[in-house]
Amino acid sequence: MKGKKETKRREQGFTLIELLVVLVILGLLGSIVGPRVMKYLSSAKSDSARLQIQDFAGTLDLYKLEIGRYPTTDEGLKALVEAPSNAEGWSGPYLKKKEVPKDPWGNEYSYRFPGQHGEFDVYSLGADNAEGGDGENKDVASWE
Repeated sequence: MKGKKETKRREQGFTLIELLVVLVILGLLGSIVGPRVMKYLSSAKSDSARLQIQDFAGTLDLYKLEIGRYPTTDEGLKALVEAPSNAEGWSGPYLKKKEVPKDPWGNEYSYRFPGQHGEFDVYSLGADNAEGGDGENKDVASWE
């Protein structure tokens, strides 16, 4: 009889100590794995911004081939999706989407023509949307 009662009680569920042990193990795993996952996530966003900037550079070169010049700073990257008033020969939109995509952090890309580092400058200010920074806050630019 005694054996059946013990078996029946063990089948009812976990003890509080067993649950606490599982929670401690999950907490330890989270503290080890979490920072590594976040590091790769921020790296992926920077890589994505870099790829988008390279795509803009190729598209801007195509724009120059058709129009004879790069968009002015005032026209900006928007000239790739909407014809500027003084752009004869514009046969865009040059981007697949009907609007200029934002950087992976939800901010607008910056564009400057003439550029300070090349014919034009396209850059993202990173997660903090401010110049400079390290890690995820580091600027991503066409001249790097």
